[in-house]
Amino acid sequence: MVVVSPDSDARLRYAWRVVSVTSLGLVLIGIAGSTLNVALPAVVRHFDAGPLESGWVLLAYLLVNTATLVFFGRVADLLGRREIYLAGFALFTIASLLAGFSPNVWFLVAMRVLQAIGASAILANGTVIITDAFPPERLSQGMGVYIGTLSVAQLAGPTLGGLIADAAGWQWIFWVNVPAGIIAVIWGALTLRKMPRGPRQPVDILGNALVFAALSAVLVALSEAGSRGLTSPVVLTGVVLFVLLLPLIAVVERRATHPVLNMRLFGGRMLACANLASFCNSLARAALILVVALYFQAARGVDAFTAGLSVLPVPVGMALASPIAGTLGRRISPYFLSIGGSLFSASGLGILALTADPATPYWIIGVGLFLAGCGSGTFLTGNTTQVMSALPSGSLGVVNGFRVMIMNVGMVLSVGLSLSLITSAVGPELRAQIYAATLSTLSPVAVDQLMQGFQRAYGVLFAVALAGAVLAVFAREKPVDLKLT
Repeated sequence: MVVVSPDSDARLRYAWRVVSVTSLGLVLIGIAGSTLNVALPAVVRHFDAGPLESGWVLLAYLLVNTATLVFFGRVADLLGRREIYLAGFALFTIASLLAGFSPNVWFLVAMRVLQAIGASAILANGTVIITDAFPPERLSQGMGVYIGTLSVAQLAGPTLGGLIADAAGWQWIFWVNVPAGIIAVIWGALTLRKMPRGPRQPVDILGNALVFAALSAVLVALSEAGSRGLTSPVVLTGVVLFVLLLPLIAVVERRATHPVLNMRLFGGRMLACANLASFCNSLARAALILVVALYFQAARGVDAFTAGLSVLPVPVGMALASPIAGTLGRRISPYFLSIGGSLFSASGLGILALTADPATPYWIIGVGLFLAGCGSGTFLTGNTTQVMSALPSGSLGVVNGFRVMIMNVGMVLSVGLSLSLITSAVGPELRAQIYAATLSTLSPVAVDQLMQGFQRAYGVLFAVALAGAVLAVFAREKPVDLKLT
């Protein structure tokens, strides 16, 4: 017979209230991202945007969000995790309101940057707040529900985005975030307790700036490679800048007292392989809904709402797999959950790569999407639990920011690389038609060319997912004692 103390029971009740707050943050961010993935053609048509502006509506958010995650992990250690977390909610809500009033596409990109800063403050701290609230033996359950809510958001997001874009206009894709954001700020303020602040340590401003510059350079190169070619001056300049910045970052970060890229996190085999597996999974997963939504609209000619319904197997798979994996985590090692999730993801993407054709029956596509979704949900739950459980509590803010930044780098590269691969299959005069989802109204030859791009994109994502599975296998070493502060 297990006796539960009153203190333990009270801690669990508080922990689940914390999950409700942090999950609301993931829902807000997840819906905001997945609705725009489906409704992007409506935004492009409204502003008559070209390929460059179209891509950066998505990429600006991912780039800034990635480059500021570790920064907000450190700032929260200094100023208070609860305060920074709630400030992120407020900023995200204000930026969403203003985005709907955008007079031109570049103002919208600027509001996406503000959304990204708010989202960084949320993402860099949500997992840490949960880790602090739960007893270690119940952490996998909390993580399973937390990550599962992202799946629910992605489940509702595509359909909601397509419906809103068709019925109310693209502006409401942003405005629906406003009431949810207000509720999140109020509920978070009432629920979250103040957490002990970390030691007052300097923020690595130079390191953050260099990482941002390097990511910007490689992202510009990737996004322009498809439309301008690999020998374009823009592409070559981006690659050269990235290559030159890498050794500079290594030198600066080695000398920094509290670096943004703490390479000691890769000091043990388990942490190195687990973080790299997370990067691969993110690279293989992040652009999938966007790619499939473009496939259905640009190649099959369906409307945004139908495209939103068509991508639902991905978030359905994630929504089912995440809490199941969290429950199994009490009996099965997170290590095995990570491997199994990676293999499921790779199998789903393999099916999509082999069957990329406008005439492919939907049930085949649906099976591939569902397997990829199940794999991602299982992997994220296992990998997150594995990494967070291995780390010392004293620097969880910075560590978690770094962990999420690794995933977000994968997301940035996933979107940039996938869009580049897809658009590289058609001529320059047709690339704008892909983003506007009007290519299917042209000749069948153009659609056939486009399918070659989709095959390339799926093939690369499959190869990356398989590499992630291999890395997950090697992430078995016992955690090392890291002294990060």
